[in-house]
Amino acid sequence: MAVGETDGAGSEENRNREDVIARGNILESFTESQEVRALLGNLRCVYGDSVAQEVIVEKFIETAIQLYVFSLFFPLLSLEWMMNMLLDVIRDSGSPPVLFHLAFKFLYIITKVRGYKLFLRLFPHEVTDLQPVLDMIADQNPKDCETWETRYMLLLWLSMICLIPFDLARFDGKVVSEEGHSRMPTMDRILEIAKCYLVVSDKARDAAAVLVSKFIVRPDVRQKRMADFLDWTLSMLSKSSFQSMEGTVVMNGMLQALAQLFKHGKREDCLPYAATVLECLDKCKLSESNQMVLRKLGMKLVQRLGLTFVKPKVAKWRYQRGCRSLAANLQAQGSVLQSQKITVAANEDEDDEEYDIPGEIENVVEQLLVGLKDKDTIVRWSAAKGIGRITGRLPKELADDVVGSLLDCFSFQETDNAWHGGCLALAELGRRGLLLPSRISDVVPVILKALTYDEKRGSCSVGSNVRDAACYLSWAFARAYDPSELIPFINQISSALVIAAVFDRDVNCRRAASAAFQENVGRQGTFPHGIDILTAADYFAVGNRVNCYLTISVYIAGFPEYTQPMIDHLVNMKINHWDSAIRELATKALHNLTPRAPEYMANVVLPRLLPLSVGIDLHTRHGAILACAEITHALCKLAEENNRYKSAAGCLFYYLSDCQMYFLTVCTLIEKLSLSKMPFKGDPVIEGWQWLINDSLRSLPLASFKYVTMMITEQMIRCGFSLALGALPRFLLKGRLQQVLEGLRKVTLITPKDVSFAESRRDALIAIAEICQTVGIKGEGSQEEYICKDNVTQIYATLLNYASQTSAQCHVFHIMCWLAQQSAEKIDKFRAHAGSVFLTLLHFDSPPVPHVPHREELERIFPRSEAETLNWNAASEAFPRITQLLGLPAYQYYVLLGLSVSVGGLTETTVRKYSAQSLFDYMKKIQNDSSAMEGFCETLLKVFEDNLRNDRVSVPLLTMLDQMLANGCFDIFTTQGNHPFPVKLLHLCKEEIKRSKDIRKLRSSIGVFCGLIQFQGDMREKVLFQLLLLLCHPFPVIRKTTASQVYEMLITYSEVVDPAIIDEVMAILSESNW
Repeated sequence: MAVGETDGAGSEENRNREDVIARGNILESFTESQEVRALLGNLRCVYGDSVAQEVIVEKFIETAIQLYVFSLFFPLLSLEWMMNMLLDVIRDSGSPPVLFHLAFKFLYIITKVRGYKLFLRLFPHEVTDLQPVLDMIADQNPKDCETWETRYMLLLWLSMICLIPFDLARFDGKVVSEEGHSRMPTMDRILEIAKCYLVVSDKARDAAAVLVSKFIVRPDVRQKRMADFLDWTLSMLSKSSFQSMEGTVVMNGMLQALAQLFKHGKREDCLPYAATVLECLDKCKLSESNQMVLRKLGMKLVQRLGLTFVKPKVAKWRYQRGCRSLAANLQAQGSVLQSQKITVAANEDEDDEEYDIPGEIENVVEQLLVGLKDKDTIVRWSAAKGIGRITGRLPKELADDVVGSLLDCFSFQETDNAWHGGCLALAELGRRGLLLPSRISDVVPVILKALTYDEKRGSCSVGSNVRDAACYLSWAFARAYDPSELIPFINQISSALVIAAVFDRDVNCRRAASAAFQENVGRQGTFPHGIDILTAADYFAVGNRVNCYLTISVYIAGFPEYTQPMIDHLVNMKINHWDSAIRELATKALHNLTPRAPEYMANVVLPRLLPLSVGIDLHTRHGAILACAEITHALCKLAEENNRYKSAAGCLFYYLSDCQMYFLTVCTLIEKLSLSKMPFKGDPVIEGWQWLINDSLRSLPLASFKYVTMMITEQMIRCGFSLALGALPRFLLKGRLQQVLEGLRKVTLITPKDVSFAESRRDALIAIAEICQTVGIKGEGSQEEYICKDNVTQIYATLLNYASQTSAQCHVFHIMCWLAQQSAEKIDKFRAHAGSVFLTLLHFDSPPVPHVPHREELERIFPRSEAETLNWNAASEAFPRITQLLGLPAYQYYVLLGLSVSVGGLTETTVRKYSAQSLFDYMKKIQNDSSAMEGFCETLLKVFEDNLRNDRVSVPLLTMLDQMLANGCFDIFTTQGNHPFPVKLLHLCKEEIKRSKDIRKLRSSIGVFCGLIQFQGDMREKVLFQLLLLLCHPFPVIRKTTASQVYEMLITYSEVVDPAIIDEVMAILSESNW
C-alpha cells in the first residue's frame, strides 16, 4: 500500500508539474494569439490597400511561425479558431473577391507553416459543404497567377469532403435541368476538376493529386471511374515528353496522381493495374530526364508499384532488438557479453513459407538500385526508402540478394553518388531490422571507408555527403542492434567516428559524427571512454575546426584506444589533403599529439614521412615537410638526442621544387629545426639554410602573385626584407632602432616610380607596428633602444602619413575620427574592435589621452560605467550610440562616411536595419533646426564629392540617399525653390553615373532622381530629363526599373505632370514592355 501511495503521489506531482508548464506555455503564447486575432479581424479593413495587405501578410507570417516554434499548443489551440475566422470571411456572400482571395492566402500560410496533412482534417466536412465548395472552384480561373492559393486550398477542402461516406448520386437529382440542358453528374464533375488542375503549373497541381487519392478510392467511384481515370493518366503520360516545358508540367501532375493513388488505395483494388502502369513508366524513361522532380516522382511511383506487387506482411525473419532503454544499456556495460541472445527468427520453418513474388519485383528493385546512383540527393533518398520498404516484404533469400547488390555500390569504380545512395539504403535496412547480424562483417568495412571518403575533383573534392550519410548509417546501427552483435567492431567504429568528429573538413560532417558517437554511447554503452569524449567533443565544440585539430584531438588522444588511429589518419589522409589549410592544421595536430606517443612518432611516423617529403606529389611533399618539422620540434621538447634526424633534414634541400610554396615550407622546417637546437654548427647545411632564407626574402611576393612574370625586383626585395626586419628580436634591434625605423619610413613614401606597388608600403607599416611591440615604450629612454619621446613623433608621422612637424593634437584628432568611422562599419568584427579601441582611448586614465575632440559630449554618450558592457557586435546597441556623434562637428564627416556603407549595404541585414533606423531618428531630431540641417547636408555632399566614382562608398551612399529622401529626411528644403542642396546633389548624381555600366549603381541613382522630384524649382525639369534618359537606357533592367519607379513617383507627386496628359503617361509607363 505504501508503495502504491508513493507511486500515486509521484504521478500526481508529475501531473501538477505538467499542468504548470502547460499554463506557462499558454501564457507565453497568449500575446501572440491576441495579435493574430487582431490581424485576422483587420482583414475587412485593409483588403483594399495593397501596401497594407503586404504589411499584414508579412506580420502574420512572422507571428504564425513564432507561435508554431515557441508554443507546444499552436496545433491544438490556434489552428481551429484561425480557420473558423477565415472561413467566416470566405462563406460571407458579401465579401469582395479581393478579401475572399486574401482569406485563402492566410489559410495557405497556415498550411505552409504547419503542413497540410494536419490541417486537412480540420476543414469542415459536412454533406452541405460539397455544393458550395464545388461552386467556388467553378468560379476560379486556373490561369490566374495571383489567386493560386485559393485554388490550392479549395482542392484540399474538397478532398476532405470526399471522404464522407454518402452517395454522390443524391446530389444529381434530375439529369436534365429546367433549361433543358443535361447536367454533369457530381462524380464526373469532381473528376473533371481534378483532371483540369493536374495539368496546371502552380501549386494547385499538388492539391489535385491529393484530391485524386481521396476521391478515386471511394467504393462507388472505384467501381465506375477508376479504370477510366487510369487510362487517361497513362495516355497523358505517353503523349507527353520531358523535353518540353508543357510536357514536364503534365508528367508531373500525372506522376503525382498515380503515386498518391497507389499509396492510399487498397492493394486488391490497385493490383490489376500495377503491371500496366509499370510498363508505361518504363517507356517514359524518366531516368534520362534532367528534371529532378520527375525522377523523384518516378522513384516514388516505382516503389509504390513494388509495394502493390507484394503482400503487406511483416517479414518474420527480420532482426528484432530487445531492450531499447538507454538506462538499461548503460547499466549493462560490464555484463554485455552475458546478456541474453536476441534471436532472429523463432521458427526456421516459417522462413520457408511460400511467397508469391511476381516477376515485376525484379524490375522494381533494379530501378530503385539505379535510383541510388542518381545525381540528386532527393532522388537517392526516395530510392533508399523504397529499397527499405520493399525488402521488408521479401523472403529472406531475396532480401539477402538485395543487400549483396547494395554492397556492389561501394567500389571505387562507382561515383560518390552511388556511395551516398548505398549508405542511405543500408541505413534504412538496418533501421527496419532487415540487415541481419550475419551481414554486419560485410557492412562495417564499408562504413569505415565511407567515413573517410574524399575524392579529389580538380581543385576541390567530393564526398562530404558520403561521409555525412555514413554517420547516419552508424547512428542507425546504434539503434538497430544489440550491443553483443557489435562487440567485435566496437574499436573500429568508435575510432572512425572520433576521427570524423575531430578531423573532418566540413562542420556538418563533424557534427553528424559527434551525434552518431553520442547515439552509440547511449544505445550500445560499449564505446571506450564514451561519456568523457562526448563531454569534450559535443555538437557545439566540434563546430570550430581549429579547436578540433589542436585542442580536442589532444584530449581524446590521451585515451590509448584512440591515439594511434588518430595519428595514422593524419599521416595517411590529411597531410596530403588537397586543401592547404587542412595540411597545415594536420601537421600542427601531429606536433600536439607527439607527446602522447613519442616512440611511435620517432620510430614509425618519421621514417614514413621522410620518403614522402621528396616524392612526386606536391601536396604530399608539402605536408610531409611540415609534418617532419613539427614532429621534430615536438620530439626535441621530450628528448635530448635527435641526431638521427640530421641527415634526413639536410637531404630535403636537394629535392626542392621551383614552386615558391616549398621555399616557405622549408623555411618553416628551418625554423622548427632551429628551435629544436639541432647540432648543425659548422655543418655545410647551414650555408644552404642561409641561401634559402635570403632567396625567399627576395621572392616572397611571388607566393601571392603566382602568375606574374615581370615584376620590379627592388619592390620584391622591399616586401621581403621589411617583413624580416619586423620579425627581428629585441637584441638585434638594440643600438640600430633609429636606422631601421628610418629605412622603413622611406619604404612607406609614395613616389611616381612605385605608386602602384602598395604591398611594399603595407609590409613596411606592419613591420613598424611589430617593432614597436618588440622594443617597448620608455618615455626617457634612448631612441636607439625604445619608443620614446624623441622618436614617437616620427612614428606617428609615418603611420598617419602626416609631416613630422604635425602636432600631437592633430594626431589624436585623426585617430579618434577614424576610429569613429570604423565604429559605424557594417562588419561586426571590425566595428566591435574599433569601438573597443575608441572607448579605451576615451576612458584611459594613466595618463589620460589629451586633445580628444568633444571629450565631455563623448563621455555623456559613452559613460564609463557602460564601456565594458556595451556590445558593439550587436547593431541594435551600437548604431543608436554612434549616430549621436553626427551632432559633433569633428566626427560628423567620418561617422557619416561609415554609416553610408552600413545603411546602403547590398543585403537586408540587421546591420542595415538598425543603422538606417538610427540615422532616421537623428534626422527627425534636427528637422526643425535649420542650421543643423544645413551643416549636415554640407557634410553629406562633401562625403559624396570626396568619394565620387569610388564604388565602395558611392554605390551604398546612393542607396542611403534614396532611403533618406523616401523617409522625408529633407522635407525642410522642399518648400524652397532651387535650394542649393538638391541642386548640388543632382549634379553629383549625374557625374557619378556618367558612362557607367554598373547595374547596381544605376538602379540606386533612379531612386535618388525620383526622390529629388519633391524639391521645387527649375531642377524638376532636369530630374525628369535624367529619368527620361534612363528610360532609354540600353539595359532592359534599367528601363524596367525606371518605368516602375517613375510610375510610383507620379502617384505620389501627380502635380509634376500636366493633369491633361497624366493618364496617358501612366498608361505608357504601366503597359509598355520595357
